[in-house]
Amino acid sequence: MKMDFLLVLVILTNLRLLAAGRLGASIRVVALQGVLVGLVPVLAPEHGPGWRACVLAAGSVALKGWVIPWLLFRALREAEISREVEPYVGHVTSLLAGLAALGVAFWLNDRLPVLEGTSATLLAPTALFMILSGLLLLVSRRLAVSQVLGFIVLENGVFTFGAGVMPETSLLVEAGVLLDVFAAVFVMGIALFHISREFNHLDAGRLSELKDV
Repeated sequence: MKMDFLLVLVILTNLRLLAAGRLGASIRVVALQGVLVGLVPVLAPEHGPGWRACVLAAGSVALKGWVIPWLLFRALREAEISREVEPYVGHVTSLLAGLAALGVAFWLNDRLPVLEGTSATLLAPTALFMILSGLLLLVSRRLAVSQVLGFIVLENGVFTFGAGVMPETSLLVEAGVLLDVFAAVFVMGIALFHISREFNHLDAGRLSELKDV
């Protein structure tokens, strides 16, 4: 019951993120989602968490709930931007697309084999919905910061699914995923800083205008 309630909150953070226009609010939502997702390894096992799950949860909460949001807020301060301007897909349309993606996630879940090792009935559809939401953010937003958030949400979906079936995975694999995400966001933060410094904007679409001199 606690696990399903947690996953409902994760679904709501996805919908809030799709409808958000202010980047600061979006980063805070992703940070909250990171904390919620970090608790999945602790709540998912039917027989209670082991030491691996506790270590993984602590590392995930610290990284996704504090370190990554701090890096993104720093990028926003350097770029001096606060809102997503003229996204490829509007926020209302994105929200409607997100609701459609949620329906697709439950439809796909009905065609997957039953997961063993967890009593959470919403685990697989929530993970699938997060992956679809992350892809939607990646292709529908213009600013590089928003696209980074989409990448993080996509990874949160992968992490949720993997951590939810902890008996079938290893701590090394999940820790490797966390390290890869941290490295990717760190590199993206550096790239955002240089893009903002050179072009005075973070519109990823305008990078296609670059030509050889």
